Amino acid sequence: MTGYSLRDRLALGTALGSPLLVALALVPLRTDLSNANAALILVVVVVAVAALGSRVAGALAALSAATWFDFFLTRPYQRFTMADTNDIETAVLLLTVGLVASQLAARARQLEVVTVTDAGYLARIHETADLAQATSSSDAVVEHVRRQLVELLSLRGCRFEYGTLMGQPPRLEQDGNVAVGRRHWDIDAGGWPEGEIELRTYGNGHYYGRFMLDPTPGTVPPLKARLVAVTLADQAGASLDTAGLAKGRPLS
Repeated sequence: MTGYSLRDRLALGTALGSPLLVALALVPLRTDLSNANAALILVVVVVAVAALGSRVAGALAALSAATWFDFFLTRPYQRFTMADTNDIETAVLLLTVGLVASQLAARARQLEVVTVTDAGYLARIHETADLAQATSSSDAVVEHVRRQLVELLSLRGCRFEYGTLMGQPPRLEQDGNVAVGRRHWDIDAGGWPEGEIELRTYGNGHYYGRFMLDPTPGTVPPLKARLVAVTLADQAGASLDTAGLAKGRPLS
């Protein structure tokens, strides 16, 4: 569990425990309740876990739900085996639907974070888009985004490196989280990691460079601000991609 935030750990614990508790609650009803209806109830639990937690938690809940459905709600009871072909099909459908629904629920939760972004954040995105359309200079867009990032994330400074990936600094990722190597960094609890933070810039699948963020000690920008920062970097990448294609060559 190292590298997971407290919220992530709670979500994973809920993913393991809640399908078990619900399956146990259905045991007294298993002779009267059809297995299809029991499976639907467990799918609701999976979706709830994914909506409140993460994709990983949702997938874990789907696996847990299918396991306890087999153990408690299909004959022979209290054994990890099934005698009825219909029960096997229902369990497979439970697992499949649970996995798909969990991914959709987690995605919907991420989109909700973006949609509640306030007018000030939206204004920054629109302003950058307007500049990208009005100017033929990708450098002007990059500089504009650099200044926006300083204000948005309360940085001490920010610079842009074209087409380089030297070293392995901490990274601000597409979902607004921060990674240090392969480990998730809980920025909300611990603040920015030490040193510069890279925010990579892509356009049409090409890597063009990265903004190197110099955080102000003690500041922790909210997730909404970090997501907007990623969007601004993508706008800069799109501008660089357009400039590269106009010259008949990619810049990466």
